[in-house]
Amino acid sequence: MNLVVPKGGLMSVWTRVTETLARLKGGEALSTLFDRLRTPPEKTVGFAIATVALGAKIAKADGLVTRNEVAAFREVFIIPDGEEANVARVYDLARQDVAGFEDYAQRIRRMFGEGAAQLADLLEGLFHIAVADGDYHPEENQFLNAVARIFGLPEHEFLRIRAEFVPDAERDPYDVLGVPHGAPVEEARKAWRALVRETHPDRLMAHGLPEECLRLAEKRLIAVNQAWEHISGGSPRPAP
Repeated sequence: MNLVVPKGGLMSVWTRVTETLARLKGGEALSTLFDRLRTPPEKTVGFAIATVALGAKIAKADGLVTRNEVAAFREVFIIPDGEEANVARVYDLARQDVAGFEDYAQRIRRMFGEGAAQLADLLEGLFHIAVADGDYHPEENQFLNAVARIFGLPEHEFLRIRAEFVPDAERDPYDVLGVPHGAPVEEARKAWRALVRETHPDRLMAHGLPEECLRLAEKRLIAVNQAWEHISGGSPRPAP
């Protein structure tokens, strides 16, 4: 699950992030940028900044920032040589910002729209960072649950994502597909097919998710297919 930044050719996402940070006025908080990044291509920059910023906040949610959590951040973001300073600046600005994570989450929700697909992708990245130290703290669960609510994501979506990352979390296949427990197989099939289509790279790009971020959806697609396989009692076939 990585945000891969392309090398060469087009201007790097992180170079554009640096240009965006240059617009900050003296003493202005990083969180204020999100209200200005609502249209392409600024949205791509906004997604990168949002993930770094909330990643910095979740890394401190349990009171500690461990080396494993920093390493996990680098697993979410594959950072080309020469771009580390650009990413580090965003990370440090977010850690220094007196604004709480709730303010960040609310501004990001306004940028993408409540319940948007990108917000689920962002939540997955935050879970990856949260469990990197080998433990899932109650403070981290509270943090992520609050972010999910602010994003407008339904409870079953939060539980589905949590089950992907927290080993001992309950993993109900019906919750993964977002259908009532014990729903007819045909209803589950329709939900599975819709989720597979929703996770397709072309659909994600149509939603405005940058191409570099598409691998964030890999774990979701695996979980969706496994849930359908469990409910149907057989191996799923690719949905059209």
